[in-house]
Amino acid sequence: MPGCVVSPRAETPQVGGEQQQARDTVIVGFTVYAPPGSDWRTTDQVRIRGELCEITGEPGDWVRNPFTGTRGPVQFAADRVTG
Repeated sequence: MPGCVVSPRAETPQVGGEQQQARDTVIVGFTVYAPPGSDWRTTDQVRIRGELCEITGEPGDWVRNPFTGTRGPVQFAADRVTG
C-alpha cells in the first residue's frame, strides 16, 4: 500500500517454548504507520522490503494526529519469523 512509513522495532518479541529449542529462529520486527482510514486486521499479511510479514497484535487507529490535529495513521506491528 502506498503511503506507509516502516521503521524497524528496537525490541523483538520474546521467543521460547519446546517447539523452538532445537531451531535457529530469527525474528525481524517492524512498526508500520499506514494511511488514515486504511483497514488492517491481525489475520492480514504484509510485504515489507520484499519479505512477507505477519501482523502481530491489534492495529491501532490514532484517530487524530496529536501534532497537527488532522486524521492520524493506523499503526501496527509486523514480524517476519523464520527458522
